[in-house]
Amino acid sequence: MTQQDIARMTGVSQATVSIVLNGRSEGEVRIAPETRDRVLRAIAETGYVADPVARRLAAGHNRIIGVFTYESVFPTSNSDFYHPFLVGIEQRAESLGSDLLLLTSAPVVDGRRRIFHEGNRLRLADGCVLLGRSLDREELARLLADGLHFVSIGRRDDAGGPVPYVGADYAAAVSALVHRAVRLGHTNLAYLGHGGPAESWADRMRGFTDTVSSLGVQGIHLPPATPAPAAVGGVGGGVAEVWERVRAAGVTAVFAEDHADGVALYQHAKQLGVPLSIATLGEPMRPGNESNVEFSGFRIPRQRMGAEAMDVLTALIEGNPTQTQRLLECELVVGETLVERK
Repeated sequence: MTQQDIARMTGVSQATVSIVLNGRSEGEVRIAPETRDRVLRAIAETGYVADPVARRLAAGHNRIIGVFTYESVFPTSNSDFYHPFLVGIEQRAESLGSDLLLLTSAPVVDGRRRIFHEGNRLRLADGCVLLGRSLDREELARLLADGLHFVSIGRRDDAGGPVPYVGADYAAAVSALVHRAVRLGHTNLAYLGHGGPAESWADRMRGFTDTVSSLGVQGIHLPPATPAPAAVGGVGGGVAEVWERVRAAGVTAVFAEDHADGVALYQHAKQLGVPLSIATLGEPMRPGNESNVEFSGFRIPRQRMGAEAMDVLTALIEGNPTQTQRLLECELVVGETLVERK
C-alpha cells in the first residue's frame, strides 16, 4: 500500500495524502474537513504505514546518529571503560527518538582508525559522536571545514576552529586531590604519567602543576618507566625503576595518571613495608594487578558525558542555541591510599 493507492481510493492527489499524513494544519494548507476525514479513514482501513525513511528525509534529517571510535571499545580490555559512555549515548538517543549507527568500516592507517576514507558513510547520519583518548586534529579540522555536525566526548583543543565537546574537568579534580594531600601533610609530590599530548593527560598534568605551584610545595613529573617484556602495559615490570626515582626524590605522595600504574607502585611499596600515598586519576583503562583496596582518586561522569554529547549534537543538528563546549565535574573518591604523612 502506497500514498498513490490511498489517493486513488479517496479521489484526491498524492500531495493531499502527504499533507494529511504529515499533520499539516489547516492554516498552512486549506483542505476540506470531509476530505481530510476521508483520507484518514482510508489510512485506518488499509493499515497504511508511512515509509519512515521518506518521512525523515522530508523533514530534512534522518534522526540517525553516527558513533565513531578511534579505539576499539568492544570486546577488548577497554570495554569496561567505554561501556558507560555508550550507555549514556544509547539512552539519550532512545529518549530523543534517534537511531544509532556504529561506524565500523574505517580503515586503520599508521596504527590508527581514520574517519575519512573512500566510501565512508558519515553522511548517512545527521551527525556523529566521536570517542577516543586522542582524536586526529587533521580530521577534526576537516569535519569543521566541511560543516559536518559532530561532538567529541572529551575536551579537544581547537582544530581550525572551536571543537564541540563534552569532557570531564580533570584539572579541577586533580587540583582537589593535591589540596587534600597537602592537608594530610605531604609536601613532596610526584605526577606519574605522560602528561600529554592527549588533552585528557595534559589537563590532569596542568591541574597538578598549577596547584603545586600555588600551594608552594614540591612537585615533580615522573614519566612511566619502560615496561619489561613480560609486563602488562604501563609501569609494569618497570615498577622498581619508578620506585627508585620516587625514593631518591623523597616523594611521599604519587598521583598516577594510569590506574594500573598506581596499583603496581602501591603494591610494590607495601611489599617493602615503606609508606607511600597514592591517588589514581580515573578508572582503569587496561589490565593490571588486581587489588581489593579502594584507591583514592575520582570517578569520571562517563554515562552523563555520553548523554550530554547527544544533547549538544541534537542542538547542532536542529540549529538550536546551546553550550557546545562543556566540562563536567568528577566525583572525588576518598579511598584508602591517600593518607596522612607518617
